[in-house]
Amino acid sequence: MFIAIGWALALACIFGVFIAHGGNIGVVLKALPFEMTTIFGAAIGAMLATNPPKVMKATVKGLAACFKGSKYTKARYMELLALMYDILQKARKEGLMSIEKDVEDPHSSPLFQKYPAVGNDHHVTEFITDYLRMMVSGNLNAHEIESLMDAEIDTHHHEAFLAVIAVQRLAGGLPAFGIVAAVLGVVNTMGSVGQPPAVLGGMIGSALVGTFLGILLAYAFAEPLAGALESKVDEAGKELQCIKTTLLASMQGYAPQVAIEFGRKVLYSTERPSFAELEGHVKGKR
Repeated sequence: MFIAIGWALALACIFGVFIAHGGNIGVVLKALPFEMTTIFGAAIGAMLATNPPKVMKATVKGLAACFKGSKYTKARYMELLALMYDILQKARKEGLMSIEKDVEDPHSSPLFQKYPAVGNDHHVTEFITDYLRMMVSGNLNAHEIESLMDAEIDTHHHEAFLAVIAVQRLAGGLPAFGIVAAVLGVVNTMGSVGQPPAVLGGMIGSALVGTFLGILLAYAFAEPLAGALESKVDEAGKELQCIKTTLLASMQGYAPQVAIEFGRKVLYSTERPSFAELEGHVKGKR
């Protein structure tokens, strides 16, 4: 929603001031379809040529998510930490082997299904169960598991960030394609030098619209989208860091209530539940 508001504000200020100063919006509107097709078509073509299909697919999916509200809310994090508490509490009371069935089949596990917001998230459950499985096996110590977690989080971040890079490259190329469109417009104008000055002025104005559109699309549309997409990537990484910190605290011998406090402290302050909120939520879910 904020993206749409930002775009509307940018367009209103740019074109509103242009019209208020006596600008002829008709020249812009007349050239818009042709210049837009040239610039945007060339930019998308270059984007397809640069990025493999998996990156394009991730980019489209990520851009669609930018127009939705963030799923990484305080309520989701409280569900996640309550799930971690229940798992670690069961392991502490009944032994690590007691959570083996939950780990092997989380979709049938009462513990995971008690918290559907995170229990039905494939990536989150896979991350949790993979490392719980290692904890159950007992073959790796906390430092070795921490190293594996860091490697997986880095890989996840790099993979997700490829979509951000693709949009940033698109933003970087749009002004250049705007110049290409403008040059073609000037070439077209030079072929009509015998026309009256009023006609030539309109043709030159239409050509300059290409440069204007390239810059506008780059810095008012593509670059903000890249920033929004980067924020989404950071939020996803923060959730994995929360899980990592909680599990490692448990491996170091801390009680479940203390372990989830370690995880809570990792979260951004805007979504982080207070100690009392989390404690009340965990007690209410028992």
